Amino acid sequence: MFFRRAIHLLCIEKESALNLLTSGFTNYSSLIKYSRFHNHCVRTTRIFHTASRLNLAKLLSVDELFSRRSLLDYLKKIDSDYRDLLSAVNCDDQEQSSAEELRGKRTKVSLLAPLIQTIRELDAKQKEMIEMEALLKEEDLREIAEQEKEGYLQNIHDLRQKILDLLITEEEDDLSELVLEVTAGVGGQEAMLFTAELFDMYEGFALHNGWSFDVLEHMNSDIGGLRHASASISGYQSYKRMKFEGGVHRVQRVPKTEKQGRMHTSTMTVAVLPQPTEITFTINPKDLKIETKRASGAGGQHVNTTDSAVRIVHLPTGVVAECQQERSQIKNKEKAMKVLRAKLYSMKVEEETSKRYNQRKVQIGTKGRSEKIRTYNYAQDRITDHRIAMTLHDVKAFLLGEDLLDKMNSSLQEFSNQEELIELLEQNGYKEG
Repeated sequence: MFFRRAIHLLCIEKESALNLLTSGFTNYSSLIKYSRFHNHCVRTTRIFHTASRLNLAKLLSVDELFSRRSLLDYLKKIDSDYRDLLSAVNCDDQEQSSAEELRGKRTKVSLLAPLIQTIRELDAKQKEMIEMEALLKEEDLREIAEQEKEGYLQNIHDLRQKILDLLITEEEDDLSELVLEVTAGVGGQEAMLFTAELFDMYEGFALHNGWSFDVLEHMNSDIGGLRHASASISGYQSYKRMKFEGGVHRVQRVPKTEKQGRMHTSTMTVAVLPQPTEITFTINPKDLKIETKRASGAGGQHVNTTDSAVRIVHLPTGVVAECQQERSQIKNKEKAMKVLRAKLYSMKVEEETSKRYNQRKVQIGTKGRSEKIRTYNYAQDRITDHRIAMTLHDVKAFLLGEDLLDKMNSSLQEFSNQEELIELLEQNGYKEG
């Protein structure tokens, strides 16, 4: 995030002298052919089915991204701007620049330093690669050069990946915890059964990643499904790894309740809400209406005997949160407040970012409730994510919430990162061909 902020500041800087192009980005064409060979050897095969809604025809490799002239020109521009800033900081006369201006320039230099260092390390490694390439023509040194080539290719690939990681900003909420909500949609009891299966899948995903999974609300159906449920998930990168699960999930299968063997289509909705802390997002107590009532449903002796269930209404927006999971009214109030805070914060974030999402050509989607994002087809034993047109097989293994779900989410993150990178280049005037 800091690097993206620094780059943005550079783009609006009113300094000139941008005609100094670094000599560190030469002879790329001869390097790219080796990079593509390396990429073919190490990248994992993925099955993608192209769809008209995609902006990227496919997921580009690191080396394919670095073969784009727009990216190389943009990196040259960053390096040139950095040199100008560094020169200004080192030669600045106190009479010409205020302390605040000088401090601002030093901050930009500090923020950009890791990116610039990596760019120059890449340039040095690529020059070494060109020198090594010349050795392949000499008979007595060819064998040694062949042995060293793979090491150079790996180093170049790693440095390129590091540059991309520094360019692509993390969302502000990527380090947040989250509140997960699942709600049965179209399909009656079958939709509720599917909702229960996905709720269990996400609990398995939390366990697989070492996160905590605290059930906040759990409304069962008559035959063991779920009408609605919510949970608080916390752990390292929990929101970042879960944020693309939000939307409408569709299942196509023969329901357990179907006697004639006909396939049905049912839906359920997932909401992934970043969980703000009380410090970052506060709620005025005067805006709340708190009601207590007796808990209902299965739960033992405390059900229907004590006013342990809590219902909180946020009066300005009408947003409601309820909890009756715990025997204690105090604990139920704490959990209901956690859900309410997440809902209100999510509304605030969506409002602030809606304009950006509407202007952006997003194939990942807005992670909204109304968007159909994924289909689980039991007859074909496949799971298809419609945002990136990616299909995986083995529904049973996918619903465990382990490696296959991890793989799907990693691909979604890669597509999102690449789209953000291309958007960044276009915003700064660097379009491909």
